[in-house]
Amino acid sequence: MASLTPKERVMRMFRKEPVDMMPFFSGMGMVVMPAIKQLGYRFAQVHTDANRLAQSAILSSRMFGFDSVVVPYDMTCESEALGNKISLYDNSEDILYPTIPEKRWKDMNQVEIPGNIMELGRMPMIIEAIKIVKKDAPEYPVGAWQLGPFTMSGQLLELDILLKGIFKEKAKVEATLDKITDMIITIGQAQQAAGADYITLREMGTGTDLISPRTWKTMIQPRMRRIFDAWKSPKVLHICGATDLIIEMMGDCGADAISVDIKNNLVESRKKLGDNALLLGNFDVFALPCKAETTVDQAVAAIKKNIDSGVDAVWPGCDLWPDIKEENMRAIVQTTREYGCKPSPAVGRLS
Repeated sequence: MASLTPKERVMRMFRKEPVDMMPFFSGMGMVVMPAIKQLGYRFAQVHTDANRLAQSAILSSRMFGFDSVVVPYDMTCESEALGNKISLYDNSEDILYPTIPEKRWKDMNQVEIPGNIMELGRMPMIIEAIKIVKKDAPEYPVGAWQLGPFTMSGQLLELDILLKGIFKEKAKVEATLDKITDMIITIGQAQQAAGADYITLREMGTGTDLISPRTWKTMIQPRMRRIFDAWKSPKVLHICGATDLIIEMMGDCGADAISVDIKNNLVESRKKLGDNALLLGNFDVFALPCKAETTVDQAVAAIKKNIDSGVDAVWPGCDLWPDIKEENMRAIVQTTREYGCKPSPAVGRLS
């Protein structure tokens, strides 16, 4: 097969068509410090300007051979738009993501989502960044993402309020999650209208190390289905933490692909999901590309194991930590290209 562009490769994979080699991409943050430094930015600066956000994402992919460009990087944009003050660490030279020092809503009854959410805070900046990437890097697919309703609620309220409410005020929790679900649908649709080629729903805080499978089925899954029904394809469901007990329910939410992190047993997940499902995962985003003790050989071996476990694309278990070791990152991508250039364990899409 002739060499494909990154966009052709990823979009063909989503359509379960033959590709020239296994994709290396993500639906979460993939910005790296070598790109930010080459552009002359500090890490804090990329979160507050659409062009800096777009250009740092584009250069990260071009420098290291990633197959996608993903924006944004931080999880506080929606919370900021809803009235929370955000610490952006503007003057810091360190890698500090924006945080929410205090949440203004103290009770679920206070949660109200304005109809003009896309006009508030940095929300217009994200839309503009997607458009810039589409214009300046047409060879790449643009990935966007939204936190899931339960995870998003932790950006708006103290998570203990929701966790305790599951048992004591279930109806109130459900009403709160429904409001947030509507907001997530709206924002995801706006990202897709701006040009996002695929979108990831990151319901990160609902692994079974935090929520029981029973609660996941009754409270989380119905809202996953409602969101995916409202979004266009391709769409990905990602959950952090323990997912072995809910992987089949994840596969029954309406997503086109399933993404898991390092706590997931890929071999067993492949068996449970079947050969025709798209399974993305799940290398350790700190240990392999960043940790000082991890050698290139160890990183290569881990990626080979990742591929042998049945993934359709090598995809990080969460956001890449930006402070990578360049030799490890290049070896990880090269291994995906070379070792992954064989028939997929799923449906033999490589040719």
